[in-house]
Amino acid sequence: MNEALNLVSALIAGFLLGAFFFGGLWWTVQRGLSSRRSALWFLGSLLLRTGIAVAGFYFASGGHWERLLICLLGFFVMRSIVLRLTRAPEEESSQLTKEASHAN
Repeated sequence: MNEALNLVSALIAGFLLGAFFFGGLWWTVQRGLSSRRSALWFLGSLLLRTGIAVAGFYFASGGHWERLLICLLGFFVMRSIVLRLTRAPEEESSQLTKEASHAN
């Protein structure tokens, strides 16, 4: 029972780390493109997001490879969710148009 709770908490940690990492990436791109110092935004964001993600994986795993894999699973599942939530509406319609043209 305790191990199952540890795996669930590692999965939740992976979700949170993924939301922070990929949500922060989206926010950085939005902010960095309109900034005069975009390189500073991108470099600072990269270092901060990566540092927090690596530290989060370290603490969530607790030295167990099973927890690390579950945490990584949550991280990459959240990547897909953030990607869908932040996709621009015109990208979705153009993708549907491409798929419909290939169906003919």
